[in-house]
Amino acid sequence: MTVLVASDLDRTLIYSAGALALAVPDARAPRLLCVEVHEARPLSYLTETAAGLLTELGDAAVFVPTTTRTRKQYQRINLPGPAPTYAICANGGHLLVDGVSDGDWHARVLARLADECAPLDEVQAYLAERADPLWLRKHRVAEDLFAYLVVERELLPEEWVKNLAEWAENRGWTVSLQGRKIYAVPKPLTKSAAMREVARRTGAALTLAAGDSLLDADLLLAADRGWRPGHGELADAGWTAPAVSALPERGVLAGERILREFLKTVRTEG
Repeated sequence: MTVLVASDLDRTLIYSAGALALAVPDARAPRLLCVEVHEARPLSYLTETAAGLLTELGDAAVFVPTTTRTRKQYQRINLPGPAPTYAICANGGHLLVDGVSDGDWHARVLARLADECAPLDEVQAYLAERADPLWLRKHRVAEDLFAYLVVERELLPEEWVKNLAEWAENRGWTVSLQGRKIYAVPKPLTKSAAMREVARRTGAALTLAAGDSLLDADLLLAADRGWRPGHGELADAGWTAPAVSALPERGVLAGERILREFLKTVRTEG
């Protein structure tokens, strides 16, 4: 039986130095493998144990990296194991097949966005008008699909994010706060839709997923089984679902645990 494993990357399988959350003495810290370099600097890691598990998973299932990153940001990552045939980027806006965006899929996504939500220009204008230079560091547009702000988190008023979420809700958009980034994403732009498309193409009879943020909730709900770590937006909100396991591990060790759960399920049910 073909099993499809669709997993979020950042703060689910791979971690920046600031997100490792190592709670053991330095001498007992796990060995880490760098899987992303940006501008000649190491950026993202997983444990060496997790790297071995991911290699095994790539041989046992259809592993699909599933991320809100743009294609360019995703292609900086060098994961261990077999190169994935499929990858989901830009929160489902691009479906990569052997590293190349599927044009038909992208056209279908654009048609849905045009029909079902307010245009990106309107959201960009609102963000530009309302964001306070006191805490705003960058304003970015990703793949002409969605927008995000990079902020000084300690200076960001909580009420501002709530107000943005209410405004966006009425226009068919959703808001997610992840670390120092505030994402504004069209509701029809989902990881779950792209995962279903990959499942259709591969004939997968079982789908597994993992993620830590609000933008992963639809992916977790769409999968047959899902896992979330003990950190992140979903954990902070106490989010649960019947087929989703809330793990206690936080930081990079949560990524290791998630890979163990994937492999165990593939071997027992696949």
